[in-house]
Amino acid sequence: MQNQNRVVIDAVSPQINCGEFFIKRVINEIVNVDAHVLVDGHDVIAASVLFKHEKERVWSESRMYHVVNDEWKCAFTVQKQGFYSYKVQGWVDYALNWQHGIERKIEDHQHVKSELLEAVPIIEPLLKKATKEEKVFLKRCIANFQDESKYEEAVKDAISEELHHIFVTYPEKFLANESKVFQVYVDRKKARFSTWYEFFPRSASEVEGQHGTFKDCERLLPRVSKMGFDTLYFPPIHPIGEVNRKGKNNTTDAKDGDVGSAWGIGSKDGGHKALHPQLGSLDDFKELIKKAKELDIEIAMDYALQAAPDHPWVKSHPDWFKWRPDGTVQYAENPPKKYQDILPIYWESKDYKNLWQECLESMLCWIDCGINVFRVDNPHTKPYYFWNWLISEVKAKHPDVLFLAEAFTKPKVMQRLAKEGYTQSYTYFTWRNNKHELIEYMTKLTQSEMRDYMQPNFWPNTPDINPFHLQGANESKYIQRYILAATLSSSIGIYGPVFEQMISEAIPGKEEYHMSEKFQLKHYDWFKENKLTLLISKINALRHQNEALQQTNNIKFCTIENDNLMAFYKWNDSRTNELLIIISLDQYYAQQGSVQLPLEELGVHHGQQIRVEDLITGSSYNWHHEWNFVELHPTLPFHIFKINK
Repeated sequence: MQNQNRVVIDAVSPQINCGEFFIKRVINEIVNVDAHVLVDGHDVIAASVLFKHEKERVWSESRMYHVVNDEWKCAFTVQKQGFYSYKVQGWVDYALNWQHGIERKIEDHQHVKSELLEAVPIIEPLLKKATKEEKVFLKRCIANFQDESKYEEAVKDAISEELHHIFVTYPEKFLANESKVFQVYVDRKKARFSTWYEFFPRSASEVEGQHGTFKDCERLLPRVSKMGFDTLYFPPIHPIGEVNRKGKNNTTDAKDGDVGSAWGIGSKDGGHKALHPQLGSLDDFKELIKKAKELDIEIAMDYALQAAPDHPWVKSHPDWFKWRPDGTVQYAENPPKKYQDILPIYWESKDYKNLWQECLESMLCWIDCGINVFRVDNPHTKPYYFWNWLISEVKAKHPDVLFLAEAFTKPKVMQRLAKEGYTQSYTYFTWRNNKHELIEYMTKLTQSEMRDYMQPNFWPNTPDINPFHLQGANESKYIQRYILAATLSSSIGIYGPVFEQMISEAIPGKEEYHMSEKFQLKHYDWFKENKLTLLISKINALRHQNEALQQTNNIKFCTIENDNLMAFYKWNDSRTNELLIIISLDQYYAQQGSVQLPLEELGVHHGQQIRVEDLITGSSYNWHHEWNFVELHPTLPFHIFKINK
């Protein structure tokens, strides 16, 4: 194909899968764009990023600047929810090319009469765009360039900064070339910054052995708010199947009164559009959502696409399940785990269109009730393209809805789910414990292309995962795990009150809770306070007060010559909020070391004093050197230093 363009545009970033998927941002975040822009020969070229919101007709423009070796950069800010388009544009800038050439000749003491005349047809089109004051200057330039008696004045005008500014402001983009168009999806801020608390509503009763209700959950909302959580996540609250119901501790022989697993969804009382009758009515649930919002808490629902053997779908839509020759359906398995109380959906059903539509309508019915956050159970066991369709359908009408992928699985699978549209993802943080593996994992999340599409959500524990390092752990270890999650990632969550009450009895040799709440009612002293609850409350408050902790990617690990101490610098985009976090990974003994300040990133020179204030204790220190001594004890194994320069 013939193409007269001379400028080449290559290696535009950020982009995901050559533009197949959109990158992600939240309102008022910056999109930094890099590209290789080059031309044959030695002509002066220029480049811009053009961008616009999906509801705008006119492209906005941000001029790129050359860095080195034909690499160009610029940035733009996204200010509205929804899709933005962006592309890189490059052109030979004949006006700047002329000015650069004549400047070199003048420096070489050459006579440039002809060159001055060459500028006249370059300047004349600019008279239609320039301001009144600029027009006066441009007309003077034309007159001087054509009048040999004004040669000295013309030379000064030719190389003036004023003329250069006009050339840059009103470029003539002759034969401009453009990259392909890329997209960025902009979410509300909560997509990037959220603090989750999970509990089972059925265990919320004040009376031991009594099934909890939504009214009981209302009673607990002030506690959740006081601890600084903005998202309250409930495991499934639908009717629970009675066929093959699980007993306590995941036994296959349920006794009378056993409540079963909340994930065994569906019974004679209904399926995914129904509520468990013992929890309360739909009006009760709506009232709970309303009361939570009054405390700036959003209720997050579990979205688990699976069915108990007595789910209404099994009879009304048998084609949605794969039947064996003996007339049964193989129950779900994730070896070595077996889920006898759950039937997997047959996604290759010929009736898949109706299946997909029913799944969508099941979610929409809860959105209509006021739910805007969903934690999705095992999304990696359902088709990727189904999720792309469902999330796109929901976001088109309900842009505030957020999706958390519960997919503790292979890295590329987790990444693909994020590309398909999931807002946030569970991560491997739950198992990353020592300094090396924590830094290595954070580097992958924040320095690779994942930073542009995968928002991690760090959970120290879940009802499914009682990690070995928390089994029998002391208070210091629990504090350590929470502060790591809360400062490394902007989105975090805990399963409580198991976490803050340090309940950790496990099935021997497994990362599973003994007598798991997944299969039975539990009774808690919900208003018990300890050092951990107080620190969680304080840390969560600091997360809301410091923008540096409301994002994940702006992080730099600092050198500290002690494998039991980890230090990192975090900042917001405007660098108006800068923190230094130091955490001891030793739950038993005091640890000492010297931390190296990132002077270049801080914009300070050797010997310049900075003051660091510990936001937990209120103590402050004046540091004059690049290396500074720190000591941490298990009783308070971390510093959150606010940096004041």
